[in-house]
Amino acid sequence: MASIFRSEEMRLCQLFLSSEASYNCVSELGEIGLVQFRDLNPDINPFQRKFVNEVRRCDEMERILNYLEAQIKEVEIEVLDDGDNPEAPQPREMVNLEATFEKLESELREVNSNANTLDRNFLELTELKQVLESAKLFLSQEADATASLTQNLIGNDDAKNEPQQLSFVAGVIPREKLAMFERMLWRVSRGNAFLRQHDIETELKDPTTGRMVRKSVYLIFFQGEKLRLKVKKICEGCRSTLYPCPDTAADRAEMLAGVKSRLADLNTVLSETSDHRQRVLVASAKHLRSWLIKVRKIKAIYHTLNMFNVDVTNKCLIGEGWVPFADLVKIKEALRLGTEKSGSSVEPILNVMQTPMAPPTYHRTNKFTHGFQNLIDAYGVATYREVNPGLYACATFPFLFAVMFGDVGHGIIMFLAAFYMVINEKKLGPKLANSEIMRMMFGGRYIILLMSLFSMYTGFIYNDFFSKAVNVFGSSWHIGPLAEKAVVEDHETTYMLSPNDRDDYIGYSYPMGLDPMWQISLNRIAFQNSYKMKISIIIGVVHMLFGVALSIFNHAFYRKYVNIYCEFIPQVVFLMSLFGYLCFLVLFKWFNYGDGPEFDDDHGSYCAPSVLITFINMMLNKEDPPPPNCNTVFMFSGQKFFQQVLVIMAILSVPTLLIPKPFILKHQHKKKMLMGPPLTQVLIDDHAAASGSTTSLVTDGNAASESPKGKAASEAGGGGHHGEEEFEFSEVFIHQGIHTIEYVLGSVSHTASYLRLWALSLAHNQLSEVLWMMVLKIGLQSDSSTGAVMLYLIFAAWAFLTVAILVLMEGLSAFLHTLRLHWVEFCSKFYYAEGYIFEPFTFKSILNPEPED
Repeated sequence: MASIFRSEEMRLCQLFLSSEASYNCVSELGEIGLVQFRDLNPDINPFQRKFVNEVRRCDEMERILNYLEAQIKEVEIEVLDDGDNPEAPQPREMVNLEATFEKLESELREVNSNANTLDRNFLELTELKQVLESAKLFLSQEADATASLTQNLIGNDDAKNEPQQLSFVAGVIPREKLAMFERMLWRVSRGNAFLRQHDIETELKDPTTGRMVRKSVYLIFFQGEKLRLKVKKICEGCRSTLYPCPDTAADRAEMLAGVKSRLADLNTVLSETSDHRQRVLVASAKHLRSWLIKVRKIKAIYHTLNMFNVDVTNKCLIGEGWVPFADLVKIKEALRLGTEKSGSSVEPILNVMQTPMAPPTYHRTNKFTHGFQNLIDAYGVATYREVNPGLYACATFPFLFAVMFGDVGHGIIMFLAAFYMVINEKKLGPKLANSEIMRMMFGGRYIILLMSLFSMYTGFIYNDFFSKAVNVFGSSWHIGPLAEKAVVEDHETTYMLSPNDRDDYIGYSYPMGLDPMWQISLNRIAFQNSYKMKISIIIGVVHMLFGVALSIFNHAFYRKYVNIYCEFIPQVVFLMSLFGYLCFLVLFKWFNYGDGPEFDDDHGSYCAPSVLITFINMMLNKEDPPPPNCNTVFMFSGQKFFQQVLVIMAILSVPTLLIPKPFILKHQHKKKMLMGPPLTQVLIDDHAAASGSTTSLVTDGNAASESPKGKAASEAGGGGHHGEEEFEFSEVFIHQGIHTIEYVLGSVSHTASYLRLWALSLAHNQLSEVLWMMVLKIGLQSDSSTGAVMLYLIFAAWAFLTVAILVLMEGLSAFLHTLRLHWVEFCSKFYYAEGYIFEPFTFKSILNPEPED
């Protein structure tokens, strides 16, 4: 609890590791994930650091493994994930891993190259087979099987005439280019070329892209050598493939038989090649995850070691890092294990350093609180040891959401979805890692679970179940014999029920929540508006007051006692004098005014004063005359004087918040400048200069720890660093003026901002009712057999719209408004958020590369 209320106490530690033990020690620290290392070589180029060659070797191994993974995914082989967490291998094992990976890559690339070559040969032979078969179909009318198709068309009786021969070319072209190819051939040949084409029925695999394409076989008949050259250029330009086709049918049959024989042999070779590749990939898939984890761990270790300094003897590595003070024992144990694994006889040294640097912020969270902490961290990371709003957001966030989203039915739908994600979180986590939206929803499953439970509670208070009221305890109202009747539009009879008549009202209210009678009353919206609006103001003032109250813990912890008297007290006085009193008036009126025999005339509904008018008159210092037959406009005796005192207190709190603090800080600064640094600080500085600002924690872990409160106070600026920082009175006064204006105006605007609780609750209720009346009610009103069938369809439409609009869209809207109320209205009262997150060196991100849920 202390860790989530405030961040962990952090210490800047210095590590002295021997060269032979440094790898194993850093490996053990990565397993526990409790050290955030500082880069001690910021000015050195990454390519000039000590372990840059090892990092490059790891990059090369990771490249090979990524290539293997891509090949495995291509053939849809499942990578074995048994959940093991292998240890980082020793540096000497890198050679064996490199040899194994290089051998696998070489073998796989050779197999792929051979398979690619075989695929090309198979494609060419398949196309050639199709060409020969199509030529047999086109030229099936040949009379003589040995006759040449290119014989002279006209006999050579006239020696003056050249022999006219008919030539042809054959090839294969993609089907989508055939129309363009035919038009171009016609235009270039001017109609002197004759094209025959035949579609290949089966799809052919393109070895370059791996995609299946459809192609067509063509034969082009023409005369003359010049036309032959033109036709070939057209074929090449359209990226078609030309194949040889003998002139005689006998030669074509002989070639076709040879092609079929070669295809059969090639199929056998291709099958054996594919089987061999499959065996290699299946064997690699069994170890791929383990190999990736090992390589990434090695790379992370050497990357971290590159942040260390090397001493002049080159036998020791020196590093620095932030560690949680409570985990120093675990860190020392990890260093001891690393030293034992390396077999080194030199013990590591862990020193705590005194530093003016601000430590990182580290909140220990679990899978339940992690989502709420992420919401707060999105606003800003807490200053070191500052009060953490994430602890209280676990309760206030789902509650404020539920005030706007209160409906039992919608809450049940949300609860079922969240509960399913919670009970199947181990199974769903890896499946939803690739979808950003689903990963975000899965990460906030516990937030959604609490929001749904709170929504069911507030829905029970509102008595809303899919916009309908449920009579659980029995209504306190019923139509008595003296109920007043009235006729409204469409000749519909209504009744006016009076709480003063015990025939209409039984004398006590509904046990819990709203009476179901309000669901059918004509003034339901007016009543719910008044009720929810006042409840929203009360919730808002309590929420803001709680935020202001949390600031006193920060002031006391950082020893900024001046802020308690000059900020906290005036802020509380201002807020309570105005808006706290407004909430008091609402509650006082609820308890002391009403309609019934238990209330006299002055406390009846007619004489009940308006809270809003009373508050306005209080600010204007005026008094309205009481209504006729009423004695006063005040709720209690002495109210006018009491209101005047509250207004004066609120006005006086503004200069109290603005003026004293800058002058007090100026006086404190002058006093410190005259006194100089205290004797204890001088002794600490002398000791730090003599011992290098370090104290061994191996022998005594508490000897070097300074006071956490003193350290936090100095880091948070609680009084300055003994005159080291220049004090600017004008800047302090301007800053305090801005803070005063922001708080005074913000108190008004933030109080009004909480009215969004009322507005969104009303909108959600009305949307739900409209969906019921305009969709589902139509199916319920039908009494025919067709209506019974249509009810199923109408119910499906109503269910879809309910989930899509009322649960998802309205839920997202309420979530965003709740987030704004926490960030702006709540956190601004005490949360500075000027820290930076603790990011330790850990192997957890290697095991789970997706964001933590």
